[in-house]
Amino acid sequence: MDALHYHQATKHSFNRFARSLGYLDWATQPDPFRRYTGAPVLPLPRDSVAGDRPYASLYACETAPVPFDDRSIAELLRCSMGLSAWKQYRQTRWALRVNPSSGNLHPTEAYLVHRGAVCHYAVREHALEQRAQLDPAAWQAFSGGREGVLVALTSIFWREAWKYGERAFRYCQHDTGHAIAALRLAASMLGWRLTLLPRWSDASLSALLGLDRDADFADAEREEPECIAVVTGGDVTPWVSAHPEPLVDAARRASWSGRANRLSAGHVPWPIIDEAAAATRYPGTMPSNVTPTPSRPANEGHAGGISRERDSQTRSVNDPRSRPAREVILRRRSAVAFDAQSGLARDYFLSMLARLRPGAPPWDAIDWPPQVNLVLFIHRVEDTTPGVYAYLRDAAVHDDWRAAMRPEFLWEPVADGLFLLFPSDVAFTANRISCDQEIAADGFLSLGMIASLEPPLRERGEWFYRRLFWECGMIGQVLYLEAEAAGGRGTGIGCFYDDAVHELLGLSDERWQSLYHFSMGVPVEDTRLTTDPGYPWEAEG
Repeated sequence: MDALHYHQATKHSFNRFARSLGYLDWATQPDPFRRYTGAPVLPLPRDSVAGDRPYASLYACETAPVPFDDRSIAELLRCSMGLSAWKQYRQTRWALRVNPSSGNLHPTEAYLVHRGAVCHYAVREHALEQRAQLDPAAWQAFSGGREGVLVALTSIFWREAWKYGERAFRYCQHDTGHAIAALRLAASMLGWRLTLLPRWSDASLSALLGLDRDADFADAEREEPECIAVVTGGDVTPWVSAHPEPLVDAARRASWSGRANRLSAGHVPWPIIDEAAAATRYPGTMPSNVTPTPSRPANEGHAGGISRERDSQTRSVNDPRSRPAREVILRRRSAVAFDAQSGLARDYFLSMLARLRPGAPPWDAIDWPPQVNLVLFIHRVEDTTPGVYAYLRDAAVHDDWRAAMRPEFLWEPVADGLFLLFPSDVAFTANRISCDQEIAADGFLSLGMIASLEPPLRERGEWFYRRLFWECGMIGQVLYLEAEAAGGRGTGIGCFYDDAVHELLGLSDERWQSLYHFSMGVPVEDTRLTTDPGYPWEAEG
């Protein structure tokens, strides 16, 4: 399979990294903002909507829905795909976004379809660029008059490949998963539902968004369709079962505006990325069961917080369940270093893991059962022995994992789904397998996301390769917010020595593969940097 070939070819090892340029060509650094020159620009409202709703409500599906209007739709985009801050060091200034991205390169673009208008979200301006207005009859035929919007995501592979070379396709899929979860949780804050629409093939999505219009891109970097979702305050079932044909036909007949801007002056081709993309495009399906899994709140556990080893006192923090959801969402950052001394309260640690179980948002946005389980390297969690642990998001894999992994692992039950495999100081091990990055050893914990790889690809098709990474990105997004709510920070780790992880665990074939790593702790802030709000109108005073 081409997907498996790509996966093997882009592994890092102790004696060879996956192929990349090997240096950063600053002359071709991609513009982080896509624009469509000539498209009508529709400024979005700037109001804060539902800003007082508590963080824990994101996972409970009990929030009363706010009305669908321009203010709330703008808030959905602002709290999922918008800018969170601007950083500056001397003369260099760069933006951070609500949705995380490998290397802060942001290959993911967002589109909105509302009442037949196909719009691109211009992040820096917090505005919509209207690319086309579809026949109202087509929107009526598709929506049945129900209130809701469609949100679609695309990837610009070059943005990641500029820095990471052949491994960039993986990272683009991580970022799609982060964005799916960010959108789902922003929708939850507004009391809305969001779910992916499985009937839409990548070809249909490309037509709807105008991505297949060669003249509109000319010498600009192309975008790859990833997924489309409905956002609604009502039942998602009719939207899931609705046939894409009315909108696709209308898009092909519509008049389009705008031409994509060129992001880089030059490019380095990576044919293996193009091959992987072609092999993993989604053909669309007729859903056999359009009744989504009912959402239920995850176990919230104890409020928990951060502790400091140096004085054995628990630092006083606000109950993370009561912090405003909007505040946590917009304050999320990726840590670059941890203090190597703070600890995480055990109850909060277990509550955090419970957020990763299917049922509650964001897991009701996807229609497949868990394929990704965790191996954790615990460093500083209160009343928890340091060591290697397994956390099973799907209890059914217990026997398979135990048989596949090292026979000397203990598999000692610790809590629901959590098992101690090997007690030890694992700081050096975590650092070493995560490309010798100290951030994997200096926090509360780090972890590897271990996916069932070959079996679902053979059963479902190679297109499912992307979705395995999406699931990892969704896990990462929840962990980012959980770390922020607890007063810490998280960071995704895309660089790790793939087969060294597998050897450590005793995994010897492609049934189980590590797809993404993550760490969290108390960050060490770089005081040389200045920080400004994501948008000038949000500055205090």
